[in-house]
Amino acid sequence: MIDFEKMGGLVPAIVQDAKTKTVLMLGYMNEEAYNKTLETKKVTFWSRSRNELWTKGETSGNFLNLVDIKVDCDNDALLVKANPDGPTCHKGTDTCWAEKNEMNPLLFLTELQDFVIKRHEEMPEGSYTTSLFNDGLNRMAQKVGEEALELVIEACNGTNERMIYEGSDMLYHLIVLLTSKGLRIEDMAAELIERHNPGWKKH
Repeated sequence: MIDFEKMGGLVPAIVQDAKTKTVLMLGYMNEEAYNKTLETKKVTFWSRSRNELWTKGETSGNFLNLVDIKVDCDNDALLVKANPDGPTCHKGTDTCWAEKNEMNPLLFLTELQDFVIKRHEEMPEGSYTTSLFNDGLNRMAQKVGEEALELVIEACNGTNERMIYEGSDMLYHLIVLLTSKGLRIEDMAAELIERHNPGWKKH
C-alpha cells in the first residue's frame, strides 16, 4: 500500500531505464497520476508547478513506456522502470543529470541467458538452440570445444573481427551448455568476482 498522505499526497518516483538500468529522472506522483500510469502504461506525474497531471512526452513525444513499478520499504517512494522513446530531460539530454543513457553490452548476456533458458523450457521446433539440447550433453560440450579451437586459430592467424566472431560463437554455446546443467553465465561471473578477492586461493 502506497502512503500518499505521508508527504501531503505526493510520493517521489524515480524513473529508471528498464534495459540500461540508468536513472533517467525524478518526478512526483499522487494517487491519480499513479493510477493513470498503470492504466495507460505511459508514466504520468503530478506537476507541482502547474498543479495538474502531466504525462511525460505528451508535448515532446518522448514518452516513458511503463514496464514495472515497485514501492520501497517505507511505502513512500516509487521505483518506476520504463522504456523511453527518446531523451527524457526537457533540455534534450538522455537524463535529467545530462548523462548518456547507453546500454552496457555485458547486460545482454543476462538477456541471452534468459532467452536460452526459455528455449530449454519450451523447446520450439526449428530452433538451433533446441537442436543442441536435443543432441545431448556430449554434443553441447563438443561444440564449446570446437568454437574455442576456432577462436584460438583466429587469435593466432586471423583478424580481430574473426576472433570476436568465433569468440561469440563459443560464448553462446557455453551458455547453452551451462543451461543444460542448471547453471547460468552469472555463476561464472560470481566465480570471477570471488577470484578477484585478495584473499582468494586456488582450489
